[in-house]
Amino acid sequence: MSSEELATKIAQMDIAALVFTDEATGSDEAGNGSKDAPYKTPQAALAHIASLPEDKQEEAKILTKKAEEDYTYITPSALKRAKKAYELSVKKALKQAEQDARDQAQVEAKLAEEQRRIAESMEIVLTEDPTLPQATRIRVVDAKANRNTRIKVSGWVSRHRVQGRDMMFIVLRDGTGFLQCVLTNQLCRTYDALTLTIESSVTLYGEIKEVPEGKSAPDGHELIVDFWEVIGKAPGGDESIENLFNSNSDPSVLLQQRHLVIRGDKASSILKVRSRVMKAFRDHFDNVGYTEVTPPCMVQTQVEGGSTLFSFNYYGEEAYLTQSSQLYLETCLPSMGGVYTMSESYRAEKSHTRRHLSEYTHCEAEVPFITFDELLDGIENMIKDVVNRVWAEPETRAMIQALNPEFEPLTEPFVRMRYEEGIKWLNEHGIKRAEDGQDFEFGDDIPEAPERVMTDAIGKPIFLTHFPGPIKAFYMPPCKDDPRVTESADLLMPSVGEIVGG
Repeated sequence: MSSEELATKIAQMDIAALVFTDEATGSDEAGNGSKDAPYKTPQAALAHIASLPEDKQEEAKILTKKAEEDYTYITPSALKRAKKAYELSVKKALKQAEQDARDQAQVEAKLAEEQRRIAESMEIVLTEDPTLPQATRIRVVDAKANRNTRIKVSGWVSRHRVQGRDMMFIVLRDGTGFLQCVLTNQLCRTYDALTLTIESSVTLYGEIKEVPEGKSAPDGHELIVDFWEVIGKAPGGDESIENLFNSNSDPSVLLQQRHLVIRGDKASSILKVRSRVMKAFRDHFDNVGYTEVTPPCMVQTQVEGGSTLFSFNYYGEEAYLTQSSQLYLETCLPSMGGVYTMSESYRAEKSHTRRHLSEYTHCEAEVPFITFDELLDGIENMIKDVVNRVWAEPETRAMIQALNPEFEPLTEPFVRMRYEEGIKWLNEHGIKRAEDGQDFEFGDDIPEAPERVMTDAIGKPIFLTHFPGPIKAFYMPPCKDDPRVTESADLLMPSVGEIVGG
């Protein structure tokens, strides 16, 4: 049949009985089977025909078109393949519909069961058994010493797991440690139990028992709960702590949620170790006879240069947040001798390196009538003593080993290297100046990057000493044997960088 004859026959037929497909321009989703909006595949055309009244289905015909060709009736073989594919898709659709119906029924049944359990739970009121011994309030850290006695302990829900309807586990955190708690029967069926959220604050009563052999729990014991109550319930859903951030969150998110981030094991351990380190500094200085002073943070003088000052209006006068307490400490020497402070310092340096912080805790010390070598000895002894004091505390040591498994206390003497020797080392190892690619020269200020390369390569703490006068502060005294350089030192630590300046 010629295209003209086919066109004439189409014009004579009921348009509803013709379904058009076009492989090039048709669409199974947007088409409607008309010549102006054809389907793409014969399977879609067969689905269209199946939706027609039965008397129309018998006379319906499929017209197909490929690329630039004209419409033609579908061939028997193509129609057979299309019917097979269509029947298969219908079976899959029916199977999926049945599965969806079963899933929906399960969801509805589960929802109904949850609603029933919640309704029942609201009728349950827990009361403390008056026949039990009076519970003694303890902290989690004291749990081992209170095994087999009835206690009560308050804290936050760190982890929570439900096992069936009659058992629930809570890992409680109170800042001193973690305690696994086991709740059973009615204790698990209350409204508070069914709606408990992570970070809710609770008080639990019961006896602390050693865990059975083959099982594990923090410190080898668990609290068998006989009564409990919720002090405050933490938000759930989108506002729950699990949905606010995770370990892969952007730093800006973690900083915004800092009050919650520090509840994690790593962040809280860092803060606890920091506290122990500050105590160790105080114990060291107390042991060597220094007096702690607390200079003001609001000052009207600059110490490290005007470009890094945070300024503010102080009752009509310009004032600054202190860059250093050094000048105040110096005024204390005649009356107190050796002095130190651990207070905040501020630097308006808009930088994203770990060496530049707008606010940081600054440990500074001043002592009169010592030589430069005595200064270096004092700094080295301070660092080693603080590390050893912290390392000697079992709890702190365990946290350090968890945070940095490769850490070991310092035992060998620190390397002492003059600035001029440092310049020579950099040139011998092919480390060039960044600005022009040339060798370093005497008088250059050594930037952080090459300084770090040298320190990491040597692999030991280094006192880099005797810097040229022009690159150091005005108060650095010149050396008597070489007026070009000063009695100055930076302590460089491998993998860290500069940690002390003196």
